[in-house]
Amino acid sequence: MKLVVAAALAALCAPWGANAQTLAEVQERGQLNCSAPGDMPGFGYVDENGMRQGFDVAFCRALAGAVLGDPSAVQLDFDREPNFKGILDTLATGQIDVLASSITWTFSRDVDLEFEFIGVNYYDGQGMMVPRDLGVSSVMDLDGADICVNAGTTTEQNTEDFYRANQMSYQPVEMSSTDDMLDAYLGGGCDVITSDRSELAAMRSSLDQPDEHVILPETISKEPLGPLVRHGDHNWIEIVRWTLYALIVAEEKGITQANVADVAATPATDPEVARLLGQEGDLGAMLGLEPDWAVQAISAAGNYGEIFEAHLGKGTPLGLPRGLNASYRDGGILYAPPFL
Repeated sequence: MKLVVAAALAALCAPWGANAQTLAEVQERGQLNCSAPGDMPGFGYVDENGMRQGFDVAFCRALAGAVLGDPSAVQLDFDREPNFKGILDTLATGQIDVLASSITWTFSRDVDLEFEFIGVNYYDGQGMMVPRDLGVSSVMDLDGADICVNAGTTTEQNTEDFYRANQMSYQPVEMSSTDDMLDAYLGGGCDVITSDRSELAAMRSSLDQPDEHVILPETISKEPLGPLVRHGDHNWIEIVRWTLYALIVAEEKGITQANVADVAATPATDPEVARLLGQEGDLGAMLGLEPDWAVQAISAAGNYGEIFEAHLGKGTPLGLPRGLNASYRDGGILYAPPFL
């Protein structure tokens, strides 16, 4: 989720600058091209009915609903690249309209590579997972450990920084992909595997004996994850950003996939709800979308909380708590700007 790619990739973004019209292209083709994980439990996977599901997939469908009025009008088969550099190439060259596979918002990706992070949809942090029989309970017990790490990523840099700051030593075991890293860890090629805590939870849930592996309690970095678009097309940036915020504020207001149609059909007493659902004002027109754009987005897969609980929450194999990703009203830091 955190690949550091060469600065030269920024040059690929040049044809897609301020004059780009992504919305018009998406509407003309009648399909949103959205990259989401294809084989990552919780975030992007194929269910028992052969359907693509997941936290990131749900955002693709919500965006297709907002833009095209049809959450099924989305092509999701753009995550087949061997690594995140390949996926970033597809975004930079215009093969995809949005990268929903959450990656870490960093200075260099935002400024140097000229991609645009439209917001944070998952506040994460880097952790470490070990076999239970290793008998350790803290990352501070891992002095001298062999650690599997995805080469060329911010994970690699974070690990180096952590050990340097704590005057500890380790031996990096560099792998070129998440799958190779997990294979090496399971095969005894390293003592520890490190990545975003959400990704570690996804890895552990896929194992035959997940209880035999422990994600240690410490978080060693900040990893604000979110969808990514090309720099320069401000209208498209605003559409993707405010679609995310619509899902967040819908949870705040108690608007769900089940009730959004009824709420939209009844004059709202809450002025912000009236504006969000197109009963008042012209927010949709400001974005170049229909008045019910947010209704369509919420109808696709529900509000942010519903999407989280369906794919990542305590009732799923990942079993992730809301934590920082809870609404600010419930003790988290998830917060949408006002719809004014």
